[in-house]
Amino acid sequence: MFEKFHFTQNQIERHYRSALKDLSIASKSDIPEVSFRFCYDAIIKLAITICAHNDLRVKARTGHHIGLIQKLADCLKEKEVILIANDMRTKRNRDLYGDGFLIGEREIKDYVKWTRKIFELAEPYLKKNKRLKL
Repeated sequence: MFEKFHFTQNQIERHYRSALKDLSIASKSDIPEVSFRFCYDAIIKLAITICAHNDLRVKARTGHHIGLIQKLADCLKEKEVILIANDMRTKRNRDLYGDGFLIGEREIKDYVKWTRKIFELAEPYLKKNKRLKL
């Protein structure tokens, strides 16, 4: 699911800026479904950034989002990531492939708050080894 690949500092920073942009969109949107989708995308992009920081590139395969979530949880030593991000993944999949779902404003506020918390945990991790300058 992952392969060794050396990312440049610039590539890692681009991944991270993209993740931050999605978090910003999630935070500003008045539409709960838009906020939800961008929160989920921000978490996945953050996981991709963490992997790039560790010279790992994810291969697009069945279950690669699960692997990214696991890697993010492992690197940040935050088991909650597995529970909440996988819950988000399940809801996203149900919306895309199943019967859809509706998300409430309170629930999305909690997701945005949690996503910000994960980004705050990730910043010191990404700054070590000078792979990311913030």
